[in-house]
Amino acid sequence: MIISEDLLLAYGAIYEMYKVNETVFHEGNLPKYYFQIDSGIVELNNYHEDGKEFTQNILSDGQSLGESFLFDDKVYPTNATAKTACRIFKLPKNDFFSLLNQNPEVSAKMFKCLADRLYNKYIMLFNISSADPSYKIKTVMESLKGESGDKYSFQVPLTRQQLANLTGLRVETVIRTIKKMHDNHQLRIENRKIFY
Repeated sequence: MIISEDLLLAYGAIYEMYKVNETVFHEGNLPKYYFQIDSGIVELNNYHEDGKEFTQNILSDGQSLGESFLFDDKVYPTNATAKTACRIFKLPKNDFFSLLNQNPEVSAKMFKCLADRLYNKYIMLFNISSADPSYKIKTVMESLKGESGDKYSFQVPLTRQQLANLTGLRVETVIRTIKKMHDNHQLRIENRKIFY
């Protein structure tokens, strides 16, 4: 958790409940709140003119969403959608800045979080430019897995559709590629779940 529950509540945060597929914020709206997930999964996404979804990020318990947009007076460039039932802290922008100004250790954690996200964006941007679907999928799984665990120890928490949305691939391509990666011992499929 980036900011502790006690600190968020002390600065005026409230809990908001979101149902599956309910929007937390819309692309084009002006950011007014700091959001931090207490429980659940939120997807940051955009839609192309043809209606095809592109997933920017998938966030879960303890992670914040849209915080970088509070530092500028520009509108959200993405949507945030609850993918499961969610309980989310919501703190007004001015109170968020007061919290950061009065708690330098929290500011340092926030900057580290922003730096990590920016690093991952660079990795994913390069990943998307690749023509090799297995490279794209492998990059996403490595980013999710991080440094921990042995081969096949990490259960990928994404559906094939979510992998397609994150990589810009068609879901059919993701399904074929994952099967090929399984056959080449790059990952393991067990009861339709992917282990990397």
